[in-house]
Amino acid sequence: MNPTGPAGTVVVFAKVPEPGRVKTRMCPPLSPIQAAGLYNAMLDDVLHATAEFARQLGLEALLALHPGAACEQWAERVPPGYRIIAQRGDSLGERMANAVDEVAAEDGRGQRPILLRGSDSPALPQDRLIQALRALKDHDIALSPDRDGGYSLVGLVRPWPGLFALPLSTRHVLQDTLALAPELGARATLVGDSFDLDRIEDLLELRRAAQGPQADLCRRTLDFVGRANMWPAPAS
Repeated sequence: MNPTGPAGTVVVFAKVPEPGRVKTRMCPPLSPIQAAGLYNAMLDDVLHATAEFARQLGLEALLALHPGAACEQWAERVPPGYRIIAQRGDSLGERMANAVDEVAAEDGRGQRPILLRGSDSPALPQDRLIQALRALKDHDIALSPDRDGGYSLVGLVRPWPGLFALPLSTRHVLQDTLALAPELGARATLVGDSFDLDRIEDLLELRRAAQGPQADLCRRTLDFVGRANMWPAPAS
């Protein structure tokens, strides 16, 4: 760890795994209880992998949790080294913007990178964080595309008001964000892609990831899917 403090912050954006509130696009074929169990396993993987990434890269690890009332309860669940803040705002975009503002306001030492990653991408490798940190040396925004037209990771060097005001649950939010950035005066770039687990078909991508080094990042998710026999049949 840098003696002057962390080199930046990586924020895991997550929800409490409550049935009927997470992974709803997988229901059916999953039941709400199954979907919540899957999300719980994914979140565990993301939290543990991100804690190790943060340790190795000299970053602060932070969990932004929704609903915020659960923060105290979750303080004992997260891996060591995490700080927890409540998500604030009505929409996902508002909550993301507020989290960036909060982290930036706490950085009294100057502008340091802020990386936001979702909890839907348990196979996101450490290299994506490294690529984003490198990109932020000469760009203002770095985005890791997912395969549904969104992004799994966003890095910033400071808040950009309006960046998250777009509808975020669309198949073109990545392109919309790239188009918006110059209007805000920001230089945006892309780093390597990844994938989110949003639909039941996305588990096929997880199965492919299980054959490579990313499997070590999502063991809990793979074990849960295997035990529950959730693997979808390949498309014919």
